[in-house]
Amino acid sequence: MQKSLTGKTVFISGGSRGIGLAIGLQCAKAGANIVLAAKSAEPHPSLPGTIYTAAKEVEATGAKVLPLVCDIRFEEQVETAVKQAVAHFGGIDILVNNASAIFPKGVLETPMKRFDLMHQVNTRGTYLVSQKCLPHLLSADNPHVLNLSPPLDMAQKWFAPHTAYSMAKFGMSLCVLGMSGEFAEAGIAFNALWPRTAIATAAIANVLASEEAMKMCRNPQIMADAAVLIFQKPAREFTGNFLIDDTFLFEHGITDFDCYKMDPEQPLLPDFFVPDEGYPPPPGVAVLSLDAGK
Repeated sequence: MQKSLTGKTVFISGGSRGIGLAIGLQCAKAGANIVLAAKSAEPHPSLPGTIYTAAKEVEATGAKVLPLVCDIRFEEQVETAVKQAVAHFGGIDILVNNASAIFPKGVLETPMKRFDLMHQVNTRGTYLVSQKCLPHLLSADNPHVLNLSPPLDMAQKWFAPHTAYSMAKFGMSLCVLGMSGEFAEAGIAFNALWPRTAIATAAIANVLASEEAMKMCRNPQIMADAAVLIFQKPAREFTGNFLIDDTFLFEHGITDFDCYKMDPEQPLLPDFFVPDEGYPPPPGVAVLSLDAGK
């Protein structure tokens, strides 16, 4: 039985652009209140959008939105943001741990400040925001936590090219593994969602550094559509899952995946960390093979 998002409050870390904003917009269209917690108060030189421009997009859907300046590396900032969200909307029903830092380089190419940033934002940040939201999720009706992180596939090929990034990203998934068990009796769902293909966001554009490669991506809407489906599920019955976007959508009756392509004529570029088994692509979906050594 699907649960309604009407009147629910969704707290999204890193919600000023990309997948986080797309999820916020889709939840807003489903009737939810949106809290956009991100450090993007001022325009970034290479990443478009701030929490304020994102808030205007959410407001345009008719939903209520609260933009909050918050760097999830700092406990006091997270505590303040959570308190402000609860004071404004009366509680928190859904948490999306979207904020992430990426630097997919080898050991000798990864400065320790990059290592620290990825672990502070990805693993520690996810743990911290979850911890501060949990007291409010415990009293919510049908509470969900969604981490944008991959299935726990401990294959060497996912670590060898970029050990630091992989450690930090899989740390978010370990939070799902542990917290879904710890809070199962309390009825809080913890799930992970990950894209099969590269997603066309500004952050990924900086990594790919190629217009042609961006044409081989899907748009963030596929992740947003999957996220809303997850939040509509009964939390007590749907927790501890590691989901791939198109496999999950296909299981729920979605068959048109061309609508998510940036360029329908281009092949799809695979994302990191999608296991070789257990997550078959939907019929008609073809993805280029990933050379994990590059």
